Amino acid sequence: MTKDFLNPDRFGDVAVLYGGTSAEREISLRSGEAVINALREENLSVVPIDVGENPIQQLQALHADRVFIALHGSGGEDGKIQALLEWLDLPYTGSGIAASALCMDKLRTKQLWRGCGLPTPDYAVLNAGANWNAIIDQLGGVAMVKPCHEGSSIGMAKAQSAEELKQAFEVARGYDREVLAERYIQGAEYTVAVLDGIALPPIKLETHHQFYDFSAKYQAEDTRYICPCGLSAHDEERLKQLALDAFNTVGASGWGRVDVMADADGNFYLLELNTVPGMTDHSLVPMAAKAAGYSFNKLVLAILRQTLD
Repeated sequence: MTKDFLNPDRFGDVAVLYGGTSAEREISLRSGEAVINALREENLSVVPIDVGENPIQQLQALHADRVFIALHGSGGEDGKIQALLEWLDLPYTGSGIAASALCMDKLRTKQLWRGCGLPTPDYAVLNAGANWNAIIDQLGGVAMVKPCHEGSSIGMAKAQSAEELKQAFEVARGYDREVLAERYIQGAEYTVAVLDGIALPPIKLETHHQFYDFSAKYQAEDTRYICPCGLSAHDEERLKQLALDAFNTVGASGWGRVDVMADADGNFYLLELNTVPGMTDHSLVPMAAKAAGYSFNKLVLAILRQTLD
């Protein structure tokens, strides 16, 4: 990062959008506060905006030169806020409208990846009239049930029977009109952060929970984040290339995080892509960036610097 890009005057007034009204508000508040503190430590002029029920009015009243988006979930990662910012001609961090909307939709993202030949677990779309026995059998007897448009593992559950599948569906549809059941991949879980077109060192995730759920992500103190991830050099490069392929295929840009499972044979399967990953003290992108030599502040500046292009 050159001294010119580190000059605070280059950035002008930076609005940080955080909070929001989605189910991920709590995490977004923590991400936003961390970003705000980092920018202030770097002597940038910061305008914090806790996005509420009237974002159009808030943004129309905004006096800023660029925007750092720290909103998670609906209204922040799904292309809506990106569309408003483009309408206002305000440069912003992260992916554009189309990629944001696509990646917020787990089902369509999987369909695109599969159509482009990228590996992702088998799946089924659930509805109230589903044949639960047939679906659990189709998915190998164990499935992960997910709302299609939520993040942070909100509304997710592991189902190991037809009855559990139905129960998990009922919980998930309380968060979303579309619910997805995905074949459970038994094996290691990895996450790969992407920054400026480069895949950062992968992180292997280990938890005593049934899966890497909300509690394991943001509350548990015994979740293990392993970096270096323990893969051979060849397999690590293979994982990083898959993450880049997944990122580029959906048209994502700037920064993001790709979540991947590996089965017992070492085959990788794409789970999802986060276009505005968490930036909290438990978050994965800052961990990966640290392994690549970025302090948290340097990471925040690298993301913000993309708005100067």
